[in-house]
Amino acid sequence: MNKIVISIATVSALLAGHVMADTQWQKDHPRREQVNSRLNNQDKRIHNEVKDGQITKAQAKSLHTQDHQIRQEERDMASHDNGHLTKADQHSLNQQENAVSHEIGK
Repeated sequence: MNKIVISIATVSALLAGHVMADTQWQKDHPRREQVNSRLNNQDKRIHNEVKDGQITKAQAKSLHTQDHQIRQEERDMASHDNGHLTKADQHSLNQQENAVSHEIGK
């Protein structure tokens, strides 16, 4: 019984470590990763709300357009700083994402 518990614990730890592992890009660009992760999450939320009938396809298109503009701005900002975002860049992008997020959750 102890061997089974230890085996389950070992497998769980390995899986958790695998899931938690970041790519080198994610490690090298944590601010960009955070901003893009939020954009990806918002994209999923938009799709779910259309699927559930909470928003129309036209509303979804407008929200996607806003998110695409934020993503392009993130890329433009990063291009000015050797591929990285400054804290100020990240803050500005997060404020814009907050505004879109509130529109999704209406």
